[in-house]
Amino acid sequence: MLAVGYLVLLGGAYLDGNFLTDKQGQPIANDFVNVYAAGRLALAGDPAAAYDWPRHKAAEERAVGHAFANYYGWHYPPTFLFAAAVLAMLPYVVALAIWLAATLAAYTATLAGILGGRAGAFVALGFPAALWNVTAGQNGFLTATLIGGTLGLLERRPALAGICLGLLSYKPQFGLLFPIVLIADRRWLTLATAASVTAAFAALSWLVFGTASWEAFAHATPMTSRIVLGEGGADFERLQSLFGFVRAHGGGETLAWTVQGIGAIAVATGLVVLWRSRAAYELKAAALAAGALIATPYVYIYDFVILAVAVAFLLRFALKQGFAASEIVALPSAGALILAFPYVKTQLGLAAALIVIALMAQRALTQTSRRHTTL
Repeated sequence: MLAVGYLVLLGGAYLDGNFLTDKQGQPIANDFVNVYAAGRLALAGDPAAAYDWPRHKAAEERAVGHAFANYYGWHYPPTFLFAAAVLAMLPYVVALAIWLAATLAAYTATLAGILGGRAGAFVALGFPAALWNVTAGQNGFLTATLIGGTLGLLERRPALAGICLGLLSYKPQFGLLFPIVLIADRRWLTLATAASVTAAFAALSWLVFGTASWEAFAHATPMTSRIVLGEGGADFERLQSLFGFVRAHGGGETLAWTVQGIGAIAVATGLVVLWRSRAAYELKAAALAAGALIATPYVYIYDFVILAVAVAFLLRFALKQGFAASEIVALPSAGALILAFPYVKTQLGLAAALIVIALMAQRALTQTSRRHTTL
């Protein structure tokens, strides 16, 4: 029902000129335009210009064929220029449609692999963050695919899991917890593969796009951090993190970093304890996927497609063990929070992630308690 509702909403928005193209048939600029513009600059032989805000903005306006007020910054490492350049070979609207369709298919297949068949597909398509990823033209589906692939393959195909994790380096803020957990759980092959893929990916981008692109990235990253996290240039209400919550509600930058740091350390510590325990793998995987959203200060609502990975693992566990009453109430509540994002100016995505983590913790504590009782 949710997936059908999303299709009706998007179809109506398209017919009204509020999705993909406006009423004059011109492309609507959204987050995807920064990817396309960077790809065009790379194809033109000047990939470093993607990190030059005035030149990148001009490329964005050329991409859609008209001026617009906002600026959509390119904040990715040069490794993501490969995808951007391929997409930029196509007309803008076609590239956007193919990007969303291809990454949606990969994300849906990933959740189907975790949860099984139609159930996983329905969870993927009906998860509320999927709607916000589509409307933003963002890469949440790709990020969720790589995290879901890492966790879904880790037990059976550790090297393939490492490849997925290595490719996640295109958005490194979501990989912060993985090395800690992999070391704690002695997953050496996955860790080594991920490191090798990351290094090879970076080396290849250096060969193709040159030293200047990496120098420009290194120069632009602190500036992006200062403007987005320090000055709130993208609105603190949109940041769905502990950092964003503190700043959006009047807290200073020092307090926000302190709360974010304490939260990240608490999540990392809890994950190490959980992954070294005898808890079910589904609970470990769910906790790591949800924890990845808590550990970073730089996370937006479209990134919460990742939370669907955590939900899929939690549902897989519940289908084996039976649903708890709290899950029947809390999981739809978490989805409703994400769906309400445009209408409530606070960190609803953060609240949804905390709900899922609480459900996982409850399950893990119950399972541990039962084992101790049996012993």
